[in-house]
Amino acid sequence: MGIFKKKQAAESVDFTALPEHIAIILDGNGRWAKRRGMPRTAGHAVGSENFRKIATYCNDIGIKYLTVYAFSTENWKRPDDEVSTIMSLLEKYIIEAIDEVRKKNLRLCFWGSRAGLSEHIKKLMDESEKESRDMTGMQVNVCLNYGSRNEIKEAVSKIARDVSADKIKPEEISEDMIDSYLYSAGTPAPDLLIRPGGEKRLSNFLLWQLAYSEMVFTDKLWPEFDERELDRAIIEFQKRNRRYGGI
Repeated sequence: MGIFKKKQAAESVDFTALPEHIAIILDGNGRWAKRRGMPRTAGHAVGSENFRKIATYCNDIGIKYLTVYAFSTENWKRPDDEVSTIMSLLEKYIIEAIDEVRKKNLRLCFWGSRAGLSEHIKKLMDESEKESRDMTGMQVNVCLNYGSRNEIKEAVSKIARDVSADKIKPEEISEDMIDSYLYSAGTPAPDLLIRPGGEKRLSNFLLWQLAYSEMVFTDKLWPEFDERELDRAIIEFQKRNRRYGGI
């Protein structure tokens, strides 16, 4: 046991070999609150602040892309008060982020369908994306009203329309072309997916983009997931041998 502890203590992040792109499923806010006798909405408030903290840390250590699963197309099924709280927190985050992107040279992008979102939130999303378009620091992609199957369906529909309009030929369709029709167009695929919360599934998140990503699952709930937990996930990533189907 002593040897194991010594080995664990000696492990540290190699900051010269960081993943370029980290994706995180923000899971466990409601359960974190419930375990403390608090309403689920309180967990989302704490989770929102934790996202800010982890995003800052990623930027500080040199991660180039951070993509987070903030609200899925399936999350509309949750109780109205919980959905309302999440939307209010997102609105607050976007307003504050508009100022943050200027200070920290961040680029902010939103991936997902805008159908069903309030006009105010959509306006804030447009404003923040426009404000940060030319920033050269870390790109933060917030997946809002996002579902990967819907993303792929929309991409296929757009390709079909372009084929019908003779803009492209069916034989020209390639993986790179499909990439260019996705919300994530122009962004490299995640190197590392992290899912806190104890679940071991993708939950309709980046199904196309995660084809060769390394995955780390942890029982820590999102509000408990701190910088050291992120370090542990990166260390685990750095131990992997990414063969991409080769030997």
